Amino acid sequence: MKLGFISKRFRQFTFKHRIISIFFLIVLIPFVCLGLASLFTINSILANKVGTSLQSNLKQDLLILDNTLNNLNHVSQQLAFGGGTNRILEQLHEETSRFEIIRLRNDMKYELNVVTFSNPNVGLTLYYNENTGEYDFENFMVRESFNPALLPIMESYPEITYFGPHKSYNRSSNQLVFSIMRKVNVSNQDIYLYVETGFNTAQKLLQSKSTDSRSRNLLILNNEGRITYSQDEVNFPLNSLFPAAGKKVTSGINGQSVWHKETSNQGWSLVSIVPKKELNREKNQWFLQIALYFLLFELVAIGLALLMSRMVYKPLERFNMEIKNLVQSNAKDNTELTNIPEFDYLLFKIRVMKKKVWELYAEIEQKEKRRADLEVEKLLYQINPHFLMNTLDTVHWLAMMNGQEEIDKLTLSLNKLLQYNLGKMGGGTTIQGEVEALNEYLQLQKIRYDFQFDVDIDVDEEAMQLEIPRFILQPLVENALYHGVSDDGYVHVDIRLNEELEIKVQDNGVGMTPEKIEQLLHDDPLDGQKVGMGIGMKYVIRILESNYGDRATFTIKSEIGNGTIVSLSLPVYRGEQKS
Repeated sequence: MKLGFISKRFRQFTFKHRIISIFFLIVLIPFVCLGLASLFTINSILANKVGTSLQSNLKQDLLILDNTLNNLNHVSQQLAFGGGTNRILEQLHEETSRFEIIRLRNDMKYELNVVTFSNPNVGLTLYYNENTGEYDFENFMVRESFNPALLPIMESYPEITYFGPHKSYNRSSNQLVFSIMRKVNVSNQDIYLYVETGFNTAQKLLQSKSTDSRSRNLLILNNEGRITYSQDEVNFPLNSLFPAAGKKVTSGINGQSVWHKETSNQGWSLVSIVPKKELNREKNQWFLQIALYFLLFELVAIGLALLMSRMVYKPLERFNMEIKNLVQSNAKDNTELTNIPEFDYLLFKIRVMKKKVWELYAEIEQKEKRRADLEVEKLLYQINPHFLMNTLDTVHWLAMMNGQEEIDKLTLSLNKLLQYNLGKMGGGTTIQGEVEALNEYLQLQKIRYDFQFDVDIDVDEEAMQLEIPRFILQPLVENALYHGVSDDGYVHVDIRLNEELEIKVQDNGVGMTPEKIEQLLHDDPLDGQKVGMGIGMKYVIRILESNYGDRATFTIKSEIGNGTIVSLSLPVYRGEQKS
């Protein structure tokens, strides 16, 4: 169903739009396929690259952390199990002499300084009495609120406890440190050695970034998988169980973050948390580059498609114009070319065909005009013998029935009318000549018919010298006499010169039905012999078409019992050449 709809829509596209669409798809489909393949490849490469980089950096950080804690462990072993410091602590516990106590304390500080100064990564060091809560032999000034019970435990063993990153108890430092507390091997005393990392040791680890400058957050997990240190407490709060605790996995996804984990030999773990958007940064940059290339390629494709459509569509428009000009005789000949040999050859053929078509049309038009002229001339030849026979027949009967006066009058009118009728066949005349001939015709008809009728001719004086074809008025009046007028009949001929020459012949006869009007308009000219000299209304229509074409109008209005009105409207040529 969808394919049918798409096919239907495509069929409605113009040729120009089809070219652009197809060319667009030709460029788009390979580019999209290549883009998808590249996306899959780049995504795989970036995922492996980023994962490998993060895991490698995490291993380095874990190694630094292990070395830092091992260094603290080594120092604490020296101080907790060394013979010199332990012996001094036991003597101080038994000594009562003030002088000896001062000497022993100085010796103790000396021993501590030797160890701590030989290990630059060691910071605050002190001995802590768990029973009294007091501390002694500190190598730096201690904050007032020293309480190891509040420190975050990374891991605890019977004789040693590892504390996660916390604010240093060294009053002169506000940095984060790692620390350990180990029970000192002295008899009859609950004394513990507390040792912190030195300046910047923990900061370098906790504030480090990956080599590719991606921002990250670190977590430190104890052996149980609980978070003892978190740089992202919103998503990974302290003392909460890490999502992958107890699982032997080194990476995963939690919400909008990607994590990688490394576990030390002692059981704690270091976790690197990186937001997905950071990992997708390179991918997004690649997407942006691909989008820009895609836009560039598609603009080039559209430009090429428009160029191709112009190469094809413009010649087709030229063909369309040439075909339209085939029906316009006055269209200017066009010699423009498309500069494409195949199309130029077709244009040449069309122009040759156009020339031949109009030559053939002119030839046909000339033949039609000649044929029309021959038909009119034929009709004119039919008029004269037929009318002459009727008139001579009338003279014959009048000679038998009447005296010489009427015969003379009839003969005079007949001579004048014959002189007009036998003029140049198919030639023109003036309104004045046509009216004079009509009067002679009416004079003969009044003698011929045995009923009385009146004919009133009203002509504008300005119209008298206008040229019109011969035998326009006579057939119209003859039609009125033959088809409508009886005793006391009346025929009014009105000729007015306005924008056009308007001729109206009106009678008060019996009128005609629409069928009769149709018959008059379509009578064969040969049927005119039925009406004396009349040759029918069809003659008038043909003579008007021959001389004026479609610029003349001819109408008949008639009602039974209300007479008939025949109207003509002819163009006026005031010194202009008829075309």
